[in-house]
Amino acid sequence: MKKIYLHPLPVRIWHWINAIGFIVLILTGAQIRFADSMGLMSFETAVQIHSWFGFILLANYFIWLFYYLFSGKLFKIYIPPFWKPVEFIRNSLRQVKYYGYGIMVGDKNPHHPTPENKFNPLQQVSYLMIMVALIPLQILTGLMLWDPKFFSSLINIIGGIQIATLIHTGLWIFFSAFIIVHFYLATLGHTPMAHIKAMITGYEEEYEEH
Repeated sequence: MKKIYLHPLPVRIWHWINAIGFIVLILTGAQIRFADSMGLMSFETAVQIHSWFGFILLANYFIWLFYYLFSGKLFKIYIPPFWKPVEFIRNSLRQVKYYGYGIMVGDKNPHHPTPENKFNPLQQVSYLMIMVALIPLQILTGLMLWDPKFFSSLINIIGGIQIATLIHTGLWIFFSAFIIVHFYLATLGHTPMAHIKAMITGYEEEYEEH
């Protein structure tokens, strides 16, 4: 096996804060949404914990953004090469084939991550959409629901508090499903714990080719 230093310490810290925060927000969000049928905690406690962790993840998001902007890696890692459409489509189809069939018959992953090219094309598109569009939208609608009076002008722009609630709840469902899929994909290394271990140590292991 060869080791590749793939995840710098700031990225690992951000990732685990994000992971814990996501799980807490999903659970407390479920308690808030289904207050009459869930018994995890009181409604008031769920709202308080949800608000605190919401602000923690808000700060954590800006840590991620500033790190990747000032390190110059945001565009290298997260932006798919749309300016090379033939190559991008070809690599995407290879990755789809691997996830849909190749992984079940022992084929090698067509993408080999490096510090400058961590994500395959499907991951790039997914993470770009999540980090640039969906998480900011979830944060913004969360702030609207946290203080409707202060953010009343924004609430009026989008069409009312019900629209903010609908968007926030819809994204809560999406991120709940994303956590499950993300955990499953994290077990698809050369061992089930390989990718998870890499996010702890920073080093990704892969077989050397001879």
